[in-house]
Amino acid sequence: MFLLVSGASGAGKSTAREIVADALAAEVDCVELGQLVRVPRVPTKAWRQQATEAVVQRALALQVLGRHLLLAGDPVAAGEVIAAPSAGKLDAIAVCLLDVNPEAQAVRLAQRGDDPRLLADHQAFAAWMRVHAQDPNHMPHVLSIDGWDAMRWERLRALDPRTGAWGVHVLDTSVHAADEVAEHVLADAGPERG
Repeated sequence: MFLLVSGASGAGKSTAREIVADALAAEVDCVELGQLVRVPRVPTKAWRQQATEAVVQRALALQVLGRHLLLAGDPVAAGEVIAAPSAGKLDAIAVCLLDVNPEAQAVRLAQRGDDPRLLADHQAFAAWMRVHAQDPNHMPHVLSIDGWDAMRWERLRALDPRTGAWGVHVLDTSVHAADEVAEHVLADAGPERG
């Protein structure tokens, strides 16, 4: 199974991964993109999508061994995993969106020293991800323009959330401490998952 903990910058993805990695180690490899591929000085959308495909390939190798993969720490959208060229070979994909309200996101990004000129972009991406969690076909150009040509966007167009074919668990991290977020991630990714 491919487990994606997604979210915009400042949502708590890396922190959640760091907290749950040891608890999941027996069954799940917990990674971020930079652990599997070289990160360029200026990452692009196409690079992120190619890197996501590399992670899907890693998940497929683990799948043969009866293990799972959790990707968390990068702002990879659920649609980018679904549309990755090799994703159709995965046994299953589960997604948890760590959401964050604009106020909490602004505080977190300021605390970690992010460029304040980029705050509006980070908040716009968080708003888009909220809607993408409900509808895989919301503003698809956000992912496809300047994206990787090998992506299989038709997979998203074929999904209808009204039929239950698209399910993203959303957790608002604005109101939860890091350990509480990690508990939710463990509940979704741990051995007792269905």
